[in-house]
Amino acid sequence: MPNRRDSTGDRPALYTPEERARRDASVWTLVQGVLAPLQFLAFLISLALVLRYLATGEGYWAATVSILVKTAFLYVIMVTGAIWEKVVFGQYLFAPAFFWEDVFSFAVIALHTAYLWALLAGSVGPSGQMALALAAYAAYAINATQFLLKLRAARLQGAAGVPA
Repeated sequence: MPNRRDSTGDRPALYTPEERARRDASVWTLVQGVLAPLQFLAFLISLALVLRYLATGEGYWAATVSILVKTAFLYVIMVTGAIWEKVVFGQYLFAPAFFWEDVFSFAVIALHTAYLWALLAGSVGPSGQMALALAAYAAYAINATQFLLKLRAARLQGAAGVPA
């Protein structure tokens, strides 16, 4: 079992030195670094369009397209993120360093997929679809925060000379 403690033994280290080297050498790290802010931008644009539709009743098509774009980013980042975890940690998902982020990611995926089902099945009206999208976006915001906090912890550990 890899040593997951920082140099003081107080805090769990996110990466062993070998994992950090694999992370830094992997093209998938760059892919994630590009996709994550693009997904966040798609989220912000889509959130504005969904809220506009809910407030005014106008722009259903634009809001729907934006949700589909955001969902496509989510699926792509989840697949490439699983590949990244395999390269860095030797398993596609639920590596100890990112276990809870991965668990919550599945809730995010489930909500986005529920939106797609509602849209394609026509079983929920436009306002219900938008409410479902907002629930998916709330979950995404929590999950994005999890990852940002993990990134911050990695940077702090790196600055402290800990194998982040």
